Amino acid sequence: MTRSIRVLVADDESRLRELLVRELGRKGHEVEGVSDGEAALTRLRDAAYDIVILDMKMPRKEGIEVLRELSAFPEHPQVIVMTGFQEVATAVEAMKLGAYDYLTKPTKIEELDVVIRKAAEKGQLLRDNHALRAHAAGAAPFSGILTKSPRMHDVMRVVERVAPTDSAVLVLGESGTGKELVARAIHERSPRAQRPFVPIHCGALPREVLESELFGHEKGAFTGAIAAKPGLIDLADGGTLLLDEIGEMEPDSQVKLLRAIETGMFFRVGSTRSRTVDVRIVASTNRDLAEAMKSGEFRQDLYYRINTITVTLPPLRERPEDIALLAQHFVEANAAYGAKRLSAAALAALEAYPWPGNVRELLHAIERAVILSRGEEIQPSDLPPEVLGAAAPSPVVGVAGASLETIERQHIVATLRQVSGHRGKAAALLAIDPKTLYRKIIGYLIRPEEFS
Repeated sequence: MTRSIRVLVADDESRLRELLVRELGRKGHEVEGVSDGEAALTRLRDAAYDIVILDMKMPRKEGIEVLRELSAFPEHPQVIVMTGFQEVATAVEAMKLGAYDYLTKPTKIEELDVVIRKAAEKGQLLRDNHALRAHAAGAAPFSGILTKSPRMHDVMRVVERVAPTDSAVLVLGESGTGKELVARAIHERSPRAQRPFVPIHCGALPREVLESELFGHEKGAFTGAIAAKPGLIDLADGGTLLLDEIGEMEPDSQVKLLRAIETGMFFRVGSTRSRTVDVRIVASTNRDLAEAMKSGEFRQDLYYRINTITVTLPPLRERPEDIALLAQHFVEANAAYGAKRLSAAALAALEAYPWPGNVRELLHAIERAVILSRGEEIQPSDLPPEVLGAAAPSPVVGVAGASLETIERQHIVATLRQVSGHRGKAAALLAIDPKTLYRKIIGYLIRPEEFS
């Protein structure tokens, strides 16, 4: 793990306890000490530790009783038992109760340090497995960035410079320009590359659900919370957290996120126990955050926290040299639907279109063409109508006095009707994220029969 290992030493021998706290601190660990078993359990309920060094013979509550109570914790640290030579039988019982290892007193600091690091690695693996089972995140369709554009090469040079640091990065660009791919490239070129890359879409979920997904929740925190669940920020510990479309995050959630970024500490929903993580923040948005700050929709202090380095992606219409390169790549990537090639006329149509939905719209257009094409060569007739010059749907003019919401609803319905209900195409034409379109369909109570 890249952050310091958090260690709690529970031993009633004050000189030994103080020695362990001091010497393990010199080894780079965050160490605290308590003098008895009851105090150890109190600290473990209030804060998260990676390792507990537990003496077996202590007042108020012996080490073996601490171990038994720890087994009821939903998530507990790895325990290293410290015992006298004559108490080996007790140490064996401790191992059966889940202790990671035991060492007899006196022990060498170097030996204890090695065991601590191995135990911390095991604990991190267990947390990763638990979090991955709770959050089966999908992967992006392509992990590489294909480009011949000088402007995109400038972007990649910035990525190469910023990736090895821990600086926060803000990736700006229209919807569909590849902001998540750039965030992944930053992660993959960083010292955190062997740890998780975890994206969360900040605008796709209501505030309560977003906070539960981001920070996790405890059992019984709300209706339906039948078990404790780690948050995506837990899963990203030691790695990179992508806050996708952060400009859509509600102000209340922004406050909690800012606190977590500033301190590295957060609370799961329904919990009074703080948790600590070490994550690198990469944020992305298609919004003008300067305007959002003026209107009070985005916090200025959060903006400065996420904006150490800004990377701005050009839209596809400003990098026309990439259209043929990407189109051919997408044809090959969809070969499962049949081996095809682009005709010269189809390629000319693709290069003449302004691509308001950017690379994502191009991907969908090629996938559609590969599926619909009857021969081995994709013809212009296989491309979406809008690519061939069909008029894009214009906003429906409402009657006098109609609200903006009414006009927007009519516009969405008209667009969905033009593309036979295909939400991906409709989102591309509307120049919004598909998840944003999904939210609007639900919010405006748009029924399938209205556009089918």
